[in-house]
Amino acid sequence: MYSFEQLKVFITVCEMGSFSAAARKLKRAQSGVSQAIANLEISINQELFNREKNTPVLTANGKTLLPIAKSIIHQQRYFDQKLESLSNKYENELVIAIDESLVSSDLLNIFTPLSEQFPITHIEIISTSTFEVEELVRTGKAQAGLIYADSELKVDMDFFLLGQARFLTICAPEHPLVALNTVEDNDLKRYRQCVHRCIKQRELWFSYAISTKVWYANTHKTLIDLVLQGTGWASVPEQLIKQYLDQGSLIALPVAHEYSGWLTPVGCLISRSHPTGPVLTSLIESLQEYHFSNDHWEIRNK
Repeated sequence: MYSFEQLKVFITVCEMGSFSAAARKLKRAQSGVSQAIANLEISINQELFNREKNTPVLTANGKTLLPIAKSIIHQQRYFDQKLESLSNKYENELVIAIDESLVSSDLLNIFTPLSEQFPITHIEIISTSTFEVEELVRTGKAQAGLIYADSELKVDMDFFLLGQARFLTICAPEHPLVALNTVEDNDLKRYRQCVHRCIKQRELWFSYAISTKVWYANTHKTLIDLVLQGTGWASVPEQLIKQYLDQGSLIALPVAHEYSGWLTPVGCLISRSHPTGPVLTSLIESLQEYHFSNDHWEIRNK
């Protein structure tokens, strides 16, 4: 029966191009490498190399078996790494839920180093509304969640503040509200409002429906698309609409009670249903140390 070690030698010879080069890489005698290949060929009853020339050349069967051997060794390494992660109590899986409007390339850059630091941990990122994020963390289906935070005390979860997000009230350039120097609540109530509402029909406490004419959507991207088409006005995160504001395809309204926009806290929830292992600990540290700052979302640097 062939061994993992023989397969490793076979792969190394193919990668290095000769028995002698493979021996140097493996820090073994050349005779030992040659013997390992010979024993492998006997075990599988196949000739892997043509040895008529000084440089070994893969046979047709050898070429067929090489990718399979690589796959076997890859799986063996994966198995060993998984054993190591279990021994070190690394999490096998980490589920992170994020409010859909907070997901950005800058935020995802925080998660990227985890793939190198903990290559065996499966990471799942769920993008949904703040309300669903909170429910996923509360029920233990997610270990961590990023949300728009209210003032309610989370007695069944841990929480820390990340910073603040700015929401702007927007409409299309052709909308009648654009003509007003200052927009009052009564002005907003006269026109159709596009409101964020989760699947369970809950609205964010700072952008709930006030108009008598309302369209609902469960993502802020959909709200933005509706406003771009002139359907109505909406309150959306400033970080999602910078390009539209710069292009003039969306207008930020001068609302009287929130002239420069509405600031709302952004925070991180941590489940108490799971032990805090090294992967989650590393993520929390990265979130706490990370500093993201532009005109739209400011993450506090701790």
